[in-house]
This record gives sequence, structure tokens and C-alpha cells, in this order.
Amino acid sequence: MIRVLIADDHPLVRKGLKQIISETRDITVDGEAETCAGVLHKLSKKEYDVVILDITMPGRGGIDVLKRIKTKNPKLPVLILSIHPEEQYAIRAIRVGASGYLTKNCEPRELLLAIRRVASGGLYIQDTLAQKLAVDVSSKTAKPPHDSLSDREYEVLLKIAEGKTASKIASEMSLSVKTISTYRARIMSKMHMKNNSEIIRYCFLHGLVD
Repeated sequence: MIRVLIADDHPLVRKGLKQIISETRDITVDGEAETCAGVLHKLSKKEYDVVILDITMPGRGGIDVLKRIKTKNPKLPVLILSIHPEEQYAIRAIRVGASGYLTKNCEPRELLLAIRRVASGGLYIQDTLAQKLAVDVSSKTAKPPHDSLSDREYEVLLKIAEGKTASKIASEMSLSVKTISTYRARIMSKMHMKNNSEIIRYCFLHGLVD
């Protein structure tokens, strides 16, 4: 039996995932978490075979939690299930140890296939993402400016591009407004930008936001 921990802050998403999994005989939902701290607490108390992790949960953020999971238990498969398209987070997630990346509009059968694949030690990567990873690894051309950002800076970049205020971003990331302002200043410096309008334009041009 594949024991799954579902980590998502939306009750309806967790309920939907449990319903899909309940129709199988070889997979069971053995735990749920709705915050990043909750994920780490659950993992400290019980063993799981697969973690299904949302990339943008309250607290430290999915990428940061993914890093901590892989540091403590490098063999534990983590399957990212996100509302965000591959262009935003997939490559970064795979780089730091995710075993797969799916968007929340995937078919139930694909989700179950992915769970089984990563539980057996494999990777689950859709064809489009595989192509992007191949280009990322083999490309000899200069990386785009946003690639120089840390994971936290990158997350702030996307939230700014979505039109969110510093206070809103701070609330979502459980950080102070001053810290968000510091991240913003670093983003501006690294990407040679002067204001939020330039960030928004850049993210749209590079397909990082819809």
C-alpha cells in the first residue's frame, strides 16, 4: 500500500484528492497538512511513501519546504501538484529534488499514474517539461535574468508580477514587509530594473504569469 501525505491549504483540493485516491486499492491517504510547518510536523511523526505538495502554501513556501524534506529524507518522493503552470516553478522544483510536477488541471488517472511512478522510485515528468529540462541542462546560451534569483526572490518576483502589494506578499509568505522590501531591492539589483512596472512587463514577456 502506498501511503500518501497530502499537503495543500485548500480543504476542497484535499477532499478532491482523497476522493480520487479512495477509488484505488493500492494507494491510501495517510495524512493531511495545510501549512508548511504542518508538513514538516507530520513527517517527523510518521513515515510516508509519497508527499503530494502544493508549491504555494502559507508559511515558508513549497520550494523551501521541499528542500527541507529532501535534506532530512532524500529518498522520500515528493510530487508537486500546483495551480501554477510549469513555466513558473517546475524546473526549480525538479532541481531541488521533486520527483514530479503536475498542474491541478491534470486528469485523475494521470495523478494516480504519477503517484505510483514516484513511489516506485521513478520520475514523473510530462513531455513538455522534459523538453524544457533538456534545454535547461544542455543550453550553452546565457540564462534569463530571473534564473539568477534565489527561490525566495523568485517567489516574490511572481507575486509582484501578479500585482500584489508588499503587505499582501508579506502576509502570504509569513514574512515582514521590511523583508519583502529587501527581497524586492535584491530583485531590482540583480535584474537591473527600476520599478514594479518593469517586473510585470518582464514576467509577461517571459511567460511567467498569465
